[in-house]
Amino acid sequence: MSSNGNLNGADDPESITAPLLSGRRFVLNNHTSQVALVGANVSPIESLDYEILENEFFKQDWRSRETVHVFQYIFMKWFTCFLVGIIVGMIGFCNNLAVENIAGVKFVITSNMMLEQRFWLAFVVFFSYNLALTLFASTITSLVAPAAAGSGIPEVKAYLNGVDAPGIFSIRTLIVKIVGSITAVSSSLLIGKAGPMVHTGACVASLLGQGGSKKYGLTWKWLRYFKNDRDRRDLVTCGSAAGIAASFRSPVGGLLFALEEMASWWRGALLWRAFFTTAVIAIVLRAWIDFCLSGKCGLFGTGGLIMFDVYSSNMSYHLTDVPPVLVLAFVGGILGSFYNYLLTKVLRIYNLIHEKGIFYKVLLASSISIFTSCLLFGLPWLASCRPCPPDASEACPTIGRSGNYKKFQCPPGHYNDLASLIFNTNDDAIRNLFSKDTDTEFQYSSVLIFLISCFFLSIFSYGVVVPAGLFVPVIVTGASYGRFVGMLLGSYTDLNHGLFAVLGAASLLGGTMRMTVSLCVIILELTNNLLLLPLIMIVLLVSKTTADAFNGNIYNLIMKAKGLPYLKGHAEPYMRQLTVSDVVTGPLQLFNGIEKVGNIVHVLRTTGHNGFPVIDESPPPEPPVLFGLVLRAHLIELLKKKSFVSTPVRTTTDAFRQFSSEDFAKRGSGNGDKIEDIELTEEEMEMYIDLHPFTNASPYTVVETMSLAKALILFRQVGLRHLLVIPKMSCRSPIVGILTRHDFMPEHIFRLHPTLVSSRWKRLRLRLPVREKSFRLS
Repeated sequence: MSSNGNLNGADDPESITAPLLSGRRFVLNNHTSQVALVGANVSPIESLDYEILENEFFKQDWRSRETVHVFQYIFMKWFTCFLVGIIVGMIGFCNNLAVENIAGVKFVITSNMMLEQRFWLAFVVFFSYNLALTLFASTITSLVAPAAAGSGIPEVKAYLNGVDAPGIFSIRTLIVKIVGSITAVSSSLLIGKAGPMVHTGACVASLLGQGGSKKYGLTWKWLRYFKNDRDRRDLVTCGSAAGIAASFRSPVGGLLFALEEMASWWRGALLWRAFFTTAVIAIVLRAWIDFCLSGKCGLFGTGGLIMFDVYSSNMSYHLTDVPPVLVLAFVGGILGSFYNYLLTKVLRIYNLIHEKGIFYKVLLASSISIFTSCLLFGLPWLASCRPCPPDASEACPTIGRSGNYKKFQCPPGHYNDLASLIFNTNDDAIRNLFSKDTDTEFQYSSVLIFLISCFFLSIFSYGVVVPAGLFVPVIVTGASYGRFVGMLLGSYTDLNHGLFAVLGAASLLGGTMRMTVSLCVIILELTNNLLLLPLIMIVLLVSKTTADAFNGNIYNLIMKAKGLPYLKGHAEPYMRQLTVSDVVTGPLQLFNGIEKVGNIVHVLRTTGHNGFPVIDESPPPEPPVLFGLVLRAHLIELLKKKSFVSTPVRTTTDAFRQFSSEDFAKRGSGNGDKIEDIELTEEEMEMYIDLHPFTNASPYTVVETMSLAKALILFRQVGLRHLLVIPKMSCRSPIVGILTRHDFMPEHIFRLHPTLVSSRWKRLRLRLPVREKSFRLS
């Protein structure tokens, strides 16, 4: 038999999940949830329930609604998406504006000191500036909102799959994500801001969907129309699309990113709203860019918002150019899989350091910042100065923040090609690598040094406790790889080095993130050239296929390492050998349709289950009948309102009058009432509650002989939290157990049926840190 939606922590104190990143177990007082690494801290997590509960109270409330209320509900969905687009667009623009100005001031001051031959002072200023920004970002992340660490994409993706973690969408997380991302990216750490923007967009959408935050007194009643996980999931999906659209000024790419990578459920109505959200962002960004073209944005410049418009002129390629492109894509796929492998190993090592406390988290971030600053300032000294080309399309050498021809330590009329790449912001480095008609600008050694530096710095920088993304670092690394390949091929192809840089970026993105359609569109929108479409499609297909032979998508690997129980969209072959009755475990807690208050309180206090089957007794010798499923949150609400009767009889519809739909609305993450807060007298404990009106009388059920593979597809596609298993034949019990997310996890299945594990899989598992003895998600 299955327990009712959570782990049995009372029976086994070590049954809490230990994330794979952890080398030790975490024993918490909360026996109701699995735990996972959320951001930088270990937190309890639960499942979301995307099923609409059809109990009598819900039906009565829905029947009482007038047409104007239904219209208002639909209008608020679109209006909330409009607000998400406006707010995320503004945040995206302000992020870029802040980063370009903060980092720009640093490079201007340092460059001026270099011109005056004060090299040591320039290094001290550069080093101190970066260290101060990193210290600030890591400190506020560690102390204020640990959930804001990292890109946030794995957590948001897990949420859209049905996994909820406290704090990932709070106001504190939102503020730290924005401020921390600006300061961390400005500190010259090789990290990006696209991932944090996805998390930021999801935070904005979630907060608007739940009407604000009660904790900080920021609530708006007129926004509180979305009272269930399903509506909020749709808003968070639109928010994640908005994040990419605001990061890269790529509205269609953002929409496809949410569809291909983030969302586990998709439908036509959601597609329209997500498209509307990203369209709003495109208009907002266009308006602000027009404002900046007048020169009122400081060092932001006039080049637009992360738009690498490097191929606006006509270009051509031929069939003979395809073989080298295929080789570039194949090697890029291998490099991408190797990148994923190294990154997961580094994250495990970092987590051992993070477990020691906040001081060590900040110390690690500071150490990476110091190492990065030394490399960025020191490596250009290894490159020789080159004379400025007479036909340069811009000033040479470049004096100031950005440009293709950085002077650094070179004499007048000369430039340092490695400094043009490494002593620059990530966006400017990408522009330099993508630039056309610059085939003779860079030396082999400079591009190779930059490639190796970016490859490893991006891996070492990602795991520190600051908001950090992977998109831009992978683009920088891939662009340098492509540029290097183009230089090696030289006269063997007619494609110029800038185009090879674009294709190299696509190959490494495909090899690490394993997306095709969305990445293709994002790159096209970044480079503003549709002529690249055939080559980019080929590169993404080959690199993804090659990398898939070695390991998985980087975000899936991180989710697994963090211990987030993500349900895949397909069933594993071994699941077809099992039935649902092979994986459910006990004990099972049942309630009668009319239950004694004392029994309900006892069960709620002694278990952490979130769903309870409700049965009605039949006259002997007939077995009991399954009436439905009642949720823990609804039981607590009934106890809180003291909807009791003195005798065990069914209540009338008059009982609905003391409740409103707001009482049973889903609270924000971690904001639900607890059974410990309910105070009842001895007399009240002897009274009864009629559970029938508040029980979902039509829960999803499967027969015990159904294969586990079919049950998984149903569970995931419908977005369930509980799936009831009923007996094939009539017996004394109307229910065999309850399937929850836990029952589909490979660790649970292989523990119950070790014969399914091949010898190769056993050897692989021996190399992994020990997972939990048993975990149960509600």
